[in-house]
Amino acid sequence: MEPVEINAGAYYLRQLRADDRLDDRPTLVEAFEDPVHRRFVPNYRLQTLEAAGEYVARRSREWAEGTRCSWAIAEPTTGDLLGEVGLKRVDLEAGTAEAAIWVHPRGRGQGIGTLAVGAALRFGFGALDLKSVEYRHAETNKASEKIAQRCGFTLIGEAVVPTAGEKDLVWTKEAE
Repeated sequence: MEPVEINAGAYYLRQLRADDRLDDRPTLVEAFEDPVHRRFVPNYRLQTLEAAGEYVARRSREWAEGTRCSWAIAEPTTGDLLGEVGLKRVDLEAGTAEAAIWVHPRGRGQGIGTLAVGAALRFGFGALDLKSVEYRHAETNKASEKIAQRCGFTLIGEAVVPTAGEKDLVWTKEAE
C-alpha cells in the first residue's frame, strides 16, 4: 500500500519523514522522552536520532506491507510534527484494524487527537473498506477516553495488560 496524505482540517496527516527537507527525528526523540508518553506508550524507547530514524523506516515498511497506516500529524504551515495517528493491525481480508494515537506535549489539549483519529477512521472506512476499528487505551488515560467518546467508539470491555500492570479499556466502531 502506498502512503497517502490526508487533510484533517486544521492539520494535515502525512508520512513520517527523515530527509533533507523535513526531519521528524528530533521531535520523535523529544516526544518519546516525555514522562506521560512513556507511561502510555511503554513499548518504544527512542533516545537517539538513529533510533528515531529506524522508527520512521519501520512505519514506511508497514505502509508497504499493508499492516499499518501511520501518519505524522503536522502543522499545516510549517509541517512540524505534532503527533502520530494510525491504523495498526490492519487486516484487509477481515476488514478490521486498531486505531492508535499519541500527541506531542506541546500539542495536547487542543483537540488534535480527535481530529486526527476522525480522519484516520474516515480513511479506514472509506478507502480501505474496513468493517470495524478497535481502540484501546489505559484505563487511566482520560485524554484517550475522550477521543474514543468524541469519535463515536462504543466501550465493549476491559483487558488486562500484563506488561503495563493496569487495565486497558477496549472500544469499537463499526462502519456506517
